[in-house]
Amino acid sequence: MSLTDWTGAALDSPAEDEPPSSDEWHPVEVPGRPERFADADIVAYRTEFADPTDGDERATLELRGLFADARIWLNGDLLGEHDTYFLPARYELDLEADNELVVECRAPDEFAGIYGTDRVPESRAVPGIWWGVDLETHPETFIDRLSLTPRRTDEGAVIDAELAVEAGEALDDRISLSVRPQGFRGGGVMERARIEADAGERAAISKTLELRDPAYWWPAGHGPQHRYAVRARLGDSERVVQTGLCEVEEAGDGTDGLVVNGQRVRARGFSLLPTGDPTWDVERAANANANLVRARGHVPPAEFYEAAAEAGLLVWQDLPISGASDYDAERATDLAESVERHPCVAAFGVRSDPSDHLAGVGPSRFARYKVRWRAWRAGHDPTPDREVAEAFPDDAVVFPVSGAPGIDADATHVYPGWEFGDVGDTEWILDKYDCGGAVGAFGAGSLAEEAGGDGDPAGFDASAHDAYVPQSGDDVGAVEASQAYQTRVLKHVTETLRRRGTGLLTADALRDTDAGAGMGVLTADGSQKAGYEAMAASLEPVQVLLDAYPTGGDTRELTVVNDTPEEVSGTVSWTAGDRTGGSDVSVEAYGRERAGTLDVPTDAEAVELSFGRADGAVQNVYPL
Repeated sequence: MSLTDWTGAALDSPAEDEPPSSDEWHPVEVPGRPERFADADIVAYRTEFADPTDGDERATLELRGLFADARIWLNGDLLGEHDTYFLPARYELDLEADNELVVECRAPDEFAGIYGTDRVPESRAVPGIWWGVDLETHPETFIDRLSLTPRRTDEGAVIDAELAVEAGEALDDRISLSVRPQGFRGGGVMERARIEADAGERAAISKTLELRDPAYWWPAGHGPQHRYAVRARLGDSERVVQTGLCEVEEAGDGTDGLVVNGQRVRARGFSLLPTGDPTWDVERAANANANLVRARGHVPPAEFYEAAAEAGLLVWQDLPISGASDYDAERATDLAESVERHPCVAAFGVRSDPSDHLAGVGPSRFARYKVRWRAWRAGHDPTPDREVAEAFPDDAVVFPVSGAPGIDADATHVYPGWEFGDVGDTEWILDKYDCGGAVGAFGAGSLAEEAGGDGDPAGFDASAHDAYVPQSGDDVGAVEASQAYQTRVLKHVTETLRRRGTGLLTADALRDTDAGAGMGVLTADGSQKAGYEAMAASLEPVQVLLDAYPTGGDTRELTVVNDTPEEVSGTVSWTAGDRTGGSDVSVEAYGRERAGTLDVPTDAEAVELSFGRADGAVQNVYPL
């Protein structure tokens, strides 16, 4: 059962040994982020419930998304403390007929990640119980935990299962374990594991389950998303967990992206920031032809990974470490070791944006000089970040540092046409600072369809926007101009990276975090900006691209990119004003092939490209 009837109160200081008290308790929604507490550093939550157990049944409490430093009391007694919001806090309860549960949540001093930056509004970082509270009843002896680690072997694949059993009485029995394919035909597995325990003991056992003719989970466009359900049963108690088999490595040459299950994959997509329903964001990213999403500076709930696995999206998972501040490396190592290995997680990041030395350079004609000077002066010691990175499994792809050029980042953040210079500086910055392997962020912000309220929206640099986008007294015209500029920047940088064969790229970002404006191609409420459909075209696995965003009077070169594992052949067609042209092109797997040039008339309103094959055609449009 879920506990959902709660009251809450903002506190001036943390409670001591006793549960916190307040003169004013307000009804609140749990799970959730009550907006009335948006500027509070400490919030207490309280609920009452009756004992749901019957006879010899036992009860456990699980709280998910406790942000961030929490203490939990039951009937006046401290159950425990918890300081990792993305791991559940789980306790066995000794219940009375009627019970009071009180939870105190405090904003973190460190490891807030992106929640500690101005990228996220205060309303998204409320101390609280974000994801759920469940009260479970169990038999006297029950399986409390089932965790799975799938891995490939020389003979095929295995799933290593680890179980924890609470023995209410002396136990000498066998746990049955089964593996069943989900939604596809394949071989199942049935095994049994011996368990012995004394009454009151928590027993841990492990079992390796061998899969015959294993089926693998693949990113979209490279194969099916096969998954398995592992069921553990002991008497009347059972646990079921889904998993998948997927092995990800970094390509050896540094430019070809990832190798998934032995096959090359060029990963392309968006950063996802903490907005609303993360499963909805996954769906919209997939609809825009992404095959990768980056959880930038935060760890989402379990539903996010389930949605990504179902949609065939790879995940780049950051630790919650952002900015230049020092942090407890030992604690960060614990976090790295505790992040779950979902089958869709392709890469991990440790620290994001340790320096903002290129912010604010602007569109000055001396921009390149300023970039070189600031990059030369910038510095960051990556030693603690690289030490934390070693805590991830040996076979994991890890980017210890992601940030601006000049700090020797493992994944680069580049914002030509937003932080510095103009969008035409893209090739220069990529070549100058050797940014070909992984580009973790790029883009430009834009206004939403409706003007924002007082102050700058979170995650939006209004001064940068005003420096690049012509101002208009007409609100509608201002929004259109703003989104048109964002579209040009995103398409130019995305397509430049794709033509160069950059193996991993994520645009910043899919959705705004605040109303009024932001870096997303969707507004905070999910409405599409002009950049959404434009990016969907630029991210098509097979697409015809221009060598730069066109303007009237340009001569532009066409290139067909193929990021699929099969050769493609088709016809390139283009229209620019009253001019048309085309050619037939074949492109090898993961290849690029030039397809001629086009001249843009000075009075053209758009350049329209298409690449047609026997199974259909893809379009790519550049409004002028």
